[in-house]
Amino acid sequence: MNFAFENRIAAGKALADLLPQYANLPGLLVLALPRGGVPVAFEVAQALGAELDVMVVRKLGVPGQEELAFGAIASGGIQVLNDDMVAELELTEEDMAPVVERQRHELLRRERLYRSGRPALNVAGRTVILVDDGIATGATMRAAMHALRERHVGRLVVAVPVVALQTARKLQPEVDEWVAALTPTHFWGVARWYYDFSQTTDQEVTEILAQAARAAHPSASTSAPSAHLPGRGAAAQATSNAAALPL
Repeated sequence: MNFAFENRIAAGKALADLLPQYANLPGLLVLALPRGGVPVAFEVAQALGAELDVMVVRKLGVPGQEELAFGAIASGGIQVLNDDMVAELELTEEDMAPVVERQRHELLRRERLYRSGRPALNVAGRTVILVDDGIATGATMRAAMHALRERHVGRLVVAVPVVALQTARKLQPEVDEWVAALTPTHFWGVARWYYDFSQTTDQEVTEILAQAARAAHPSASTSAPSAHLPGRGAAAQATSNAAALPL
């Protein structure tokens, strides 16, 4: 099997190569969907000279079939439901409410953990590049997009290494710019496009964000050690195809 990307770091480098027009843009902000989107977004932010933060989103899994999403929630009280899925499975408010409440608590926990007391960066009026390691159904990405619109983002760019073609066609009209290295017609899941798709841990996310914060504000940094980013320096294995060119 041929893999497009060695790992998330290589995917981030390949993605950054598709965004040269944003290099050193004043006020540019890169937002990552954790956890897997953070190593990808770090490479993008470093290449473009941008600040980095997270956009925490939680998938709402169908009770008993948690991998199947009926929607998602995002920071700021945003909730997006897949109405077709809800109708097909005849999910009631009583079915969904406990899932929403549980994921809301987890969302808040992750926000506190990842930022280590740092406030969320302001997005109002700024150009924001929203990054994940890939998009399958788009439920979490759509929730993040809606949350950013609610916060009056200036220009919204979605950038991902790989996205299912059908999903790209649905989401692309909702943003100002859409960038993807790969848009395959036969998707088979995000993991299929990576040689190494090992899970990104909470600790790795916290360390990457701390390193990015120190780089953005060097005068405020201390002698804390740099984050350990596994696999740094690995070369991308893929060619970077334009988003409009399906495989």
